[in-house]
Amino acid sequence: MQMIVNYPEQLPDALQQSPEQFEHEAKMAMAVKLYELGRISSGTAATLVGMERVAFLLGLHHYGVAVINLTEDDLQADFDNA
Repeated sequence: MQMIVNYPEQLPDALQQSPEQFEHEAKMAMAVKLYELGRISSGTAATLVGMERVAFLLGLHHYGVAVINLTEDDLQADFDNA
C-alpha cells in the first residue's frame, strides 16, 4: 500500500535536507514512534523504512528511543529466570 503526505515545498530546504532525505527521516520518525508505542515490531518498522532490522535498532538512539524497553520488574524477572 502507499500513503501520500503533502508537505510544503520549502520544508526540506528549511531543514537543510534534500527531499529524499526529508522523506526518509519522516518515514523513520513514523516507524520509530510506532515501534516505541509497541504497535509494530522492530522488523516491521525496519521494513517500513526499507532498512535492515539491526540498522533500524542501532538508529533508535538518534530519536531518544531505547532498543530494549523493559521495566525494572521485567529485568528482575529475566535475571531470576537466567
